Amino acid sequence: MKYPILTFGLILFASLSMQAQRKSDLLEEIAQLKMQLDSVNAEVFDARKNEKVAVTKAESYGTQVTELQSANNTLMKNLNNFAEVSNKNSSMVSTAMANLANKEDQLKAIKGAIATNDSITIAVLTNVKQTMGENAKIGVSEGAVVVSSDLSSLYGSDTGTTLTPEAEAWTEKIANILNANPSTAITIEGLSMTGDLETPAKQAMAIATVLQNKFTIAPERIAALGRDGNLKEGIQVNIHPDFNKFYLMVREQMKN
Repeated sequence: MKYPILTFGLILFASLSMQAQRKSDLLEEIAQLKMQLDSVNAEVFDARKNEKVAVTKAESYGTQVTELQSANNTLMKNLNNFAEVSNKNSSMVSTAMANLANKEDQLKAIKGAIATNDSITIAVLTNVKQTMGENAKIGVSEGAVVVSSDLSSLYGSDTGTTLTPEAEAWTEKIANILNANPSTAITIEGLSMTGDLETPAKQAMAIATVLQNKFTIAPERIAALGRDGNLKEGIQVNIHPDFNKFYLMVREQMKN
């Protein structure tokens, strides 16, 4: 009886020892699992933290991308505006250059006309000297060749208004000069020292009438007037380029 009890005791002790060993192993395994769980929780925490940082960065990058897109759109708009302004400026410059070229052509035409008038004046001066003779009173004033004569030789007296035969011969020479230079015109001035302009005007008109009626000089080429000669009196004939034609030419150039 003694041995079975002992055997049962040994079996019970062994069983209790094995249970104690299993409990220790389980506690150790639980401790290890807890450590692993803590490690996983730490990793999850870090992952969530990193996720928040990544989300924040992604949002920041998204904001930057939006701002860059907006800035790019603004830049493209400004470039288009600049291109449009540049095209307008280019068109304006082209127009201005064309206008300058036109003005230059106009100035060239006017300068050419002036040079032609100067050449005409020189030719007329030479012709007048040859036609009127060495004793004629000849001069040049403001682009016109001026031929002067006293009143007595033309009208017989200072107050006469009818041409003498000598005056008609003198007037014929003037007509020959005008016929030889068809691009010229004539201004006949009766000069007075007394302030009386009526008589000088009639004296100038007498020469104009003979030129027109006897020597067939076109009336549009002739002008006659009386004016104050200051300290001079007599007849002054100004042979000059046709200023009316010159004016019309300039006006036409400016209009074009």
